Amino acid sequence: MTTYVITVPGTFLRGVPGDVRSEIERRLRPQDPRNTDLGESEELRLLTVEEDGMFAARVEVEAADQSGAEDEAVRLVSRALRDSGFAEEDAALGAAIVTGIDREF
Repeated sequence: MTTYVITVPGTFLRGVPGDVRSEIERRLRPQDPRNTDLGESEELRLLTVEEDGMFAARVEVEAADQSGAEDEAVRLVSRALRDSGFAEEDAALGAAIVTGIDREF
């Protein structure tokens, strides 16, 4: 298995109160990329939200390959958003991308 840091971009299509943002981060905390060498050295934030509603969620995922890691990251972020009260039409997600890879040899 390989540890990936995956970035899932998106856009909040309605306002995001601070307490809801904290709830999303709490739900994603077990996948915080700061647990990786890349996340620590680059000081990656778990969730970054811009004033216009665009956001980036960065998560750590264990997977056999890049495609599996990207799919799992989207599932994790989607679930965190849904469990925090956001329907799919309230927070559109973009394509997940690999931010970093930490392989065990």
